[in-house]
Amino acid sequence: MSSLPRPDLRNPVHLLAFGFGSGCAPVAPGTFGTLTAVALYVPLSWLPLAWYLLVLGLVIVAGIWLCGRTSKDLGVHDHGGIVWDEFAGYFVTMIAAPPGWISLALGFVLFRLFDIWKPWPIRLLDRRVGGGLGIMVDDLLAGVYALLLLQLIHRVWLW
Repeated sequence: MSSLPRPDLRNPVHLLAFGFGSGCAPVAPGTFGTLTAVALYVPLSWLPLAWYLLVLGLVIVAGIWLCGRTSKDLGVHDHGGIVWDEFAGYFVTMIAAPPGWISLALGFVLFRLFDIWKPWPIRLLDRRVGGGLGIMVDDLLAGVYALLLLQLIHRVWLW
């Protein structure tokens, strides 16, 4: 990330897009952003499902704007340090997740796996959709894949 433009973390838009600074990690900013999302998820997990989905919707809508604005400010589409999309993707993964550390950890691993691997059509969308929506869409779909697999694993092993 050293050769990329640095965000102005005094700017609240950049601060949020860069995951409260977690996206400034010198290596694996997406992983550090997702770890921050895990910490943010814990209190959200106490919400009733309808409220959780409302918060998730707000995170997604805000993220499209935050990521797009920050990308434009920095002049780099999908700057590696922009991790608000990881927040949204992990929160999608954790919709109606069973409580407990197993879900937190497995959700983290599954989301990172799909976010890095980018199976079809994630990679296609990542290449073809621009702006803030383009930054968000691959992580949201990775979150859907991880959500489905997390729920399947839970139903098979019933932890």
